[in-house]
Amino acid sequence: MVAEWQLLSDLSFADFLMWVPLDDATFLCVAQARPTTAPTAHPEDVVGSMVDVEEHPQLRRAITESRICREEDPRWHLGVPVRREAIPVKRHDEVIAVLSRNTNLAVPRVPSPLEISYLGSAADLCQMISDGTFPTTEPSPDVHTSPRVGDGLIRLDASGAVVFASPNALSAYHRMGHASDLVGVHLAPLTRSLIGDPFDATEVAQRIRSALDGQPSMRIEAESRRGAAVLFRALPLRPRGSAAGALVLCRDVTEVRRRDRALMSKDATIREIHHRVKNNLQTVAALLRLQSRRTSSEEAREALAESVRRVTSIALVHETLSMSVDERVDLDDVVDKVIPMMSDVAATESQVVVRREGKFGIVPAELATPLVMVLTELVQNAFEHAYAAGQRGEVVVHAERSAKWLDVVISDDGRGLPQGFSLERTDRLGLQIVRTLVESELRGSLSLRRRPRGGTEAVLRVPLRARR
Repeated sequence: MVAEWQLLSDLSFADFLMWVPLDDATFLCVAQARPTTAPTAHPEDVVGSMVDVEEHPQLRRAITESRICREEDPRWHLGVPVRREAIPVKRHDEVIAVLSRNTNLAVPRVPSPLEISYLGSAADLCQMISDGTFPTTEPSPDVHTSPRVGDGLIRLDASGAVVFASPNALSAYHRMGHASDLVGVHLAPLTRSLIGDPFDATEVAQRIRSALDGQPSMRIEAESRRGAAVLFRALPLRPRGSAAGALVLCRDVTEVRRRDRALMSKDATIREIHHRVKNNLQTVAALLRLQSRRTSSEEAREALAESVRRVTSIALVHETLSMSVDERVDLDDVVDKVIPMMSDVAATESQVVVRREGKFGIVPAELATPLVMVLTELVQNAFEHAYAAGQRGEVVVHAERSAKWLDVVISDDGRGLPQGFSLERTDRLGLQIVRTLVESELRGSLSLRRRPRGGTEAVLRVPLRARR
């Protein structure tokens, strides 16, 4: 009921309150809806309040008599005259709650075709609530994304002919290609003739006919031959079991879909750029490897190998981004790809293994590249300086994540830091790169310290909140 009642509130130009009985004399308000088509009668939050039968006798009458009960005279509430009606909510022929329809009478309303049609449709739906036939027992997962009253409303008679179309509904059909008025036109065949896709045309027309036969339908989107995209939803009107026609809600979503397509195109372009950057980086890495094999200087080969490793780690980030739809990276996947690559390099020089503990989680693209670079350099630094050739050991990459911070500790069980070591004064290129990335790109902090039981710990803290 609560999922559907914004429709009722807008059609009724009234607030709706749902009351459940606590005992024979007391009712508790459990939900509240305000209209978007009229001033509210309840600017205050009523949910959680209680009333007794003396204050609102129609609530008890609606339960005992199982019918809609109306007050003869309006009541004053917070200086505003309010007319109240009580509508029983039924499930399996049992009244389980009561809706109070409260109309603000302070603003005089001039009867118009729109208001008459809205109120008539609301009266039919309220009677169907009292009958226990609205809303239906079938789930409505798309009700919150369905067209609303203000988007466009069409009232059909029992034969399927239009008796009223709101201005927005008329505009939607004009966008679809219908140039004249809708009143008097049989809507199902007209709609079918305007929609381009034959399957969608048949489906929309069938749903309108099903509503006339008393069957509710889910929302459906269709595109006209002229390129207008429209959402439809058809509701049957059967007060007291008598066929009274149907309501068709429609919303012109042409501009929304155009923006969606533009965003999809932009996303695809960004992913293609990441894919091409990854390919170019792999080409650079291959050229560096080729140059490394041709040089005779051992120092030059080591420098080129380090460059290959750095370029490859950046390429892995862009490979992940090329498959992402929201410019976010699952860092655990990237780290799990980088670690084996570095383990293979370490295996040629020592017996050191690398493993990951904890989870890095999802990070924005602007954090991913510098963070992977920092992790790669710190692990490589442990390989190069913590262990002697052929020595066994273990490097552990431990990650802990909170709402605001990502804390990473890279620890080894090697020889430890040399006496007098200073991160600020080191001349190692890898650690200089790390310091620059941590301070300028990650806006985080880094420290290196001795482990109590031997070895070294690199402690990295990175803020996860939005950076400026």
